[in-house]
Amino acid sequence: MSDERTSVLMKELLPEDPVERDKMLDELDILLMRYESALREIRTKFEILNDELSLLGHQNPIASISSRRKTTAGILEKLKRQGFPLSLESIEENLTDVAGIRIICSFMDDIYKVARMLAQQDDIKVLTVKDYIANPKPNGYRSYHMIVEVPVFFSNEKRPMKVEVQIRTIAMDFWANLEHRMRYKKDIKEADEIMEELKECAENIAETDAQMMIIREKIRQIQEQ
Repeated sequence: MSDERTSVLMKELLPEDPVERDKMLDELDILLMRYESALREIRTKFEILNDELSLLGHQNPIASISSRRKTTAGILEKLKRQGFPLSLESIEENLTDVAGIRIICSFMDDIYKVARMLAQQDDIKVLTVKDYIANPKPNGYRSYHMIVEVPVFFSNEKRPMKVEVQIRTIAMDFWANLEHRMRYKKDIKEADEIMEELKECAENIAETDAQMMIIREKIRQIQEQ
């Protein structure tokens, strides 16, 4: 987003009165800090689960963990694009992906395993689940999405904060990153053809992920014998 566009959106969000403006900016910083704190809470939970499963002999189901928080400009742009008011209250009420964490697993069944273990924790509230592995998007996208709410403890209060969780295999993540590069390149003459090729790749990746689980099971049986 351009600096000019960001400036326009910030003017819509912030009051004209300097005192009120400074107050809202402070409140915005606090809100964004809360989202950062929620990300740390969820990340720690996944790291603990991964360590425990490793000790129990399941190896490490989680290959990597990454997190991100939307920029202030990105938050305001999405509110504007979706027709929501530009206010701090509107951010918490209407946006579920301000804070996001991505879990990359080695095998497809690990996705469901770690998702289930997170959902079973008594301080986690699962708000929505979208299983794009069982029900891929038309373009071939596959991933497991959850919107969860986690309580975060501050000096004078406990706040439930929303975090978007995406869980996918290494191959699914590689595909998604490549597809993301192409999504906004409609000016490329061969864009439609490339998107069709990407969709075919997504099918091949799904088959490969399934085959990899079969091979892993064969190796496990051989080791047990």
